[in-house]
Amino acid sequence: MVDQIRRVLRTPSAGHTGTLDPFATGLLVVLLGRATRLARFLQTQPKTYLTTARLGTRTDTDDLTGQVIENASASADSITEVQIREALANFLGEQQQLPPQFSAKLIDGERSYRKARRGETVALSESPITIYHIDLLRYQPPDVIFRTVVSAGTYIRALARDVGDRLGVGAHLTELRREAIGSFRVEDAVPLSNLADASILPPHQVLGDLPSLVLDAAAQEAVAHGRPVKDSGAAGELGSGEAVALLGDGQLVAVAEAADGWLRPTVVLAGRA
Repeated sequence: MVDQIRRVLRTPSAGHTGTLDPFATGLLVVLLGRATRLARFLQTQPKTYLTTARLGTRTDTDDLTGQVIENASASADSITEVQIREALANFLGEQQQLPPQFSAKLIDGERSYRKARRGETVALSESPITIYHIDLLRYQPPDVIFRTVVSAGTYIRALARDVGDRLGVGAHLTELRREAIGSFRVEDAVPLSNLADASILPPHQVLGDLPSLVLDAAAQEAVAHGRPVKDSGAAGELGSGEAVALLGDGQLVAVAEAADGWLRPTVVLAGRA
């Protein structure tokens, strides 16, 4: 996708902000030019998924692309909607999650999925995640269709696996669609076939709810060269380490870090920095 976007928009610099599993569909946000420097801010925003988990069958990849390693379909037939709602509710909030064996986690410098494809079992560490929202939409036995909003780093395949384990029958993911990343929604996305220069959004939209400060001409010039400027306005009420969007002439000039009454540019989009 990124290669095709580079060709269509005639830009050598483009990068996505998070891959999807090969069988999944949905939103892919691509940053262009100097805006690729903003990826860190988008990658940390919550993501919304529409997903289907099939109860009663475990696979080695935790999704439909893997080999079946356990089948408990007969037991899954007895699971009720009430049980499913209770199981899903138990996953709300902060928790530790064990990534799938077939994941992009680095183990001794190599992706976990490469080791798994060779038949190696790797010892993965749990990672802290947050499930902000999880809602059962339909139960069509053995399929559980739900929508969830999760923190960065959450594996929806692992969530489906863990829901099945909590119900005692196992499960794997059969459908996955990414509906949103922060304020970006898939219904507003542009299909590749319709992509044009007019499809490009201004960089400041990547920054979501970051506080902002409009700079005068002198401050714009300083920031464009990577120099800090005096903190003022609402941004000055933030604690050290907070990120602030710096704007000038209606455009995003830079993102700065508030520290000791100053705004120190960490990502500069304008000028020569």
